[in-house]
Formats: sequence, C-alpha cells, structure tokens
Amino acid sequence: MNKFLSYVGFIALSLSAQAVKHPGFDVSSIKIPTGQDPQVGGLDIMPNGKIVATFHEGDVRIYDPETKQWSLFASGLHEPLGLVAEDDHTVVIVQRPEITRISDTDGDGVADSYQCLCDDFGMSGNYHEFSFGPARDAEGNFYLSLNVASNGAPIREEIRGEWLELGLAREKFMVDRKEWGAGIKHEAGRMYSRVPYRGWVVKVDAKTGEMTPWASGFRSPNGLGFGPDGELYVSDNQGDWVGTSKLHQVKQGNFYGHPASLPWTEGYEGPDPVKADAKKLDEIRTPAAVWFTQSTMANSPSQPITIPEGFGEFGGQMLIGEMNKARIIRVILEEVNGVTQGACTPLIDGHGLDMGVNRFVFNEKNELIIGHEHLSWPGGEGMAIVSPANNAPYQDVKTINITADGFTVEFLQDVEDTAELAKSTLVRYTFDYHHHYGSAQRERENIGLTFTPVDGSKKKFTVSLDKPHKEDFCYEFNITPSYNPLLCYTVREIPAK
Repeated sequence: MNKFLSYVGFIALSLSAQAVKHPGFDVSSIKIPTGQDPQVGGLDIMPNGKIVATFHEGDVRIYDPETKQWSLFASGLHEPLGLVAEDDHTVVIVQRPEITRISDTDGDGVADSYQCLCDDFGMSGNYHEFSFGPARDAEGNFYLSLNVASNGAPIREEIRGEWLELGLAREKFMVDRKEWGAGIKHEAGRMYSRVPYRGWVVKVDAKTGEMTPWASGFRSPNGLGFGPDGELYVSDNQGDWVGTSKLHQVKQGNFYGHPASLPWTEGYEGPDPVKADAKKLDEIRTPAAVWFTQSTMANSPSQPITIPEGFGEFGGQMLIGEMNKARIIRVILEEVNGVTQGACTPLIDGHGLDMGVNRFVFNEKNELIIGHEHLSWPGGEGMAIVSPANNAPYQDVKTINITADGFTVEFLQDVEDTAELAKSTLVRYTFDYHHHYGSAQRERENIGLTFTPVDGSKKKFTVSLDKPHKEDFCYEFNITPSYNPLLCYTVREIPAK
C-alpha cells in the first residue's frame, strides 16, 4: 500500500506541474507517424541534422526537422533499446539478441544491409533479459548492458550460450507459467544470470565485433553514457541487492553489487549467488557515485548524458531520465579523494513533459531531444524537445561541493533574501545493501545547517552542519529559494581539512 500511495503522489505532482511553464526551458512535442507504436527505445542525430529513432515494435525511422516528415529506414528488429548514428546512412543498434550495424548502401533512404556486429552473449528467452545501449567511447568502441533474468516467468527450451547449472537443472526453468512456483523462485533467486554475461556491461570493438566483458554486478541497467570526465556512467534500477536506484561510474573489472553475474567472472570460485554473504560482497563491490532516492528523486532512472555549453548554465554537468515521473534530473559530479560522487536535483518536473523519459540526444542548437517509453511498466510515449528559453530569470542551485565540515553552494542568481535561505532544511540517511528488494531509509536524522556568504557574495555560500559528516550517506536538502528545492548529495568520501 505504501508503494502504491507513493506512486499516486508521484503522478499527482507530475500532473500538477504540466500546465506550468518552466522559466528557463520550453517543452514542445514531435508528432509520431499515425499507426506507429510511439515508444522510443533509441535516439541519435545524424551528421546531416536528421533525427533517427528506434521504436519498440522494431521500426527505425528518420525525422527531418526542416520538413517535419518521417521516413521508414528499417524494420523487423527485436525490441531495439538504443542506437548510434555512424553517418547519414548507417546506424548501430542494440536489439535484444545482438548489436547490429544497419546501412543504406544504395542511397535510396532505406536500409538494405543488416550486419550482426556481435551476439556473443547468452539468451535464455526470459522476458527480463533486455539489452541496452550502445554508448560509444572516443575510440569508437561500443558498450552495452545486459539485464539479468527474472523469476517472474520461465525460460525457453532453446537457449543461446552456455547454461550455468548452480545446483538447479535447466529443466526446472522451463515449466509452464501456471506451474511456476515459489520453490523454484526461491532456489533461483529473484533475479538470476544462468547464461553468459547477464548482469554485465560489455565492450564491443566497432571494427571486429570482438566482445570484452567489462564490468559486473548490475540488475537492470537501462542507461549508458559518457560523462564530462570521459568516463562511462551506467544507471541501475532499484530491486533485489539494489536498495535504491543509482548511477555508477563504471571501470573495467569492477563489481557493482548484484551478485547474480559474478559466476561469469574469470576464475570465480565463490558460492551460488543466492547464498552470497552481503558483508563479503560489500568488501569487493564499488559503490555508486550517486543515489537516486526511491519515490523522492527517481524510481527508474534511464540514460545519462553530458550537458553541452549553452543549455542553460549547466554545461559540463549531466542529465538523466526518469521513467516513473515526468522529470528530468540534473547530476552534479565532483572527485573527492580520487572517488567520483555528487548530487542530483530535478531540472524539469512536468512543464509539458510526459512520463517515461527514456532516451536523450542533443542537437546542434543545444536542444534536448527526448524519447519516451513504458513497455509494461509506468511510463509514457512519444517524443519531445526541451529548448533553452529566456522566459524569465529563475533561481536554482548551480553547483554544490562537499567540504570537510559541510558544503559550498553556488546559485544561478543572487540570493536577495537570506532569511528565506535560512528556512532550508537537511536530512540524511543511508540504505541497506542486502538481498531483499529495495531498502528503507536507515539511520535517518535531521541536520542543522547555516549558510554564510563567501567573501560577501550573494550567489556563493558555505553550508556549515551541526553534526560531522558520515560516509555512505545521502544528504537530502530542501533549499527554499530554489525553483527546484530538492537536492540530494551522496557522500562517499569526505575531504580533509
């Protein structure tokens, strides 16, 4: 009941914000062709400025912003959930079974070449084995993420790749849905990886198609992108072993928390993941850079993207989508003691957005193109454009940085009424790392805070706390002068004095 009420509250907030115009951004829509399933799994901009999009039922279409016309480029794909345009005639798409290069070789605007670039990962036929991406690095290599399977449904008789027994015969996973019982669910684990590299991020060479297992420990990583630091960032969704949704900075060889994928690690000699000990796993996992507090900030984060200069005043920061609310989240990162951590805050709530903000791309005008999706979960559909606007100056936190005993905050505009600033509040809490689904907020406590101008500035303030910092805690601010008062900072490391 609590989850239901939280979701209803989420929807109510979204609907109330729809009619309000954002002071810094305009939101408009792109019309989807009649008869097209309007769920967007992938977006990119071709060098000629046209938008290429994948749609849930398997079509790839190209949109000309000048004529506002769509054309069909390709069809017949299996649940495509991301793409990269290599040139005006070629796209690379991640569909459920493979990463595919699709080309128009004769220049008639319709693809005539479908090349499997890589399919070296396993498939059991479980409905939850989504494939996301690709993100492309500076050398042109592709990265994709592979969902784990769910105990909510069986597998198919025909699979691809090696089967991992782990004491439970494959036949046990192939029973009729009506017979899919609690005993099997318990033995397999809520989410599992019985075929290769489910729960992994993998790297694919753009020329040879060679696949390299890159990092493990993911549950439902619906979003990959490169940050302003050139590092790969991947979102993951709340569930078993994931106390709240999060954003990871992903490096080769690291483990990020969900144990189902561990048996596919070279040389692994550990236990069946359902028997894994959380304390021992905690010793080898890399914590997330940012937590998205469930129901407060995000329930299902999607694609991260770096903000270009000229998109408001936030160039060099990041945005990330949210599926369960009409919200785009802004992410402010910093490095402390060699560890990346930072804050998240809404950029836009409602203001004409639909729910299901799934995919992003910026065009040459610094406009953000959005694709919406819902699948069978809460979300939305269609496409939108967010454009920087000069409707009116508005107040928001521009940056936040942690200090040894507090924070430094910089605002977009001068804070003229410091009495209003003094009404701001702060609470901090942490989340459990355990096999259960999600986590309540643990060790929650209110923290007193005092704002002091830096060298007489009206924009930049130090924030002193009445209690010492704690590592691995989320600091949830309500900063009253801000248009978006909610801001959550994830403390992993504390600077020295």
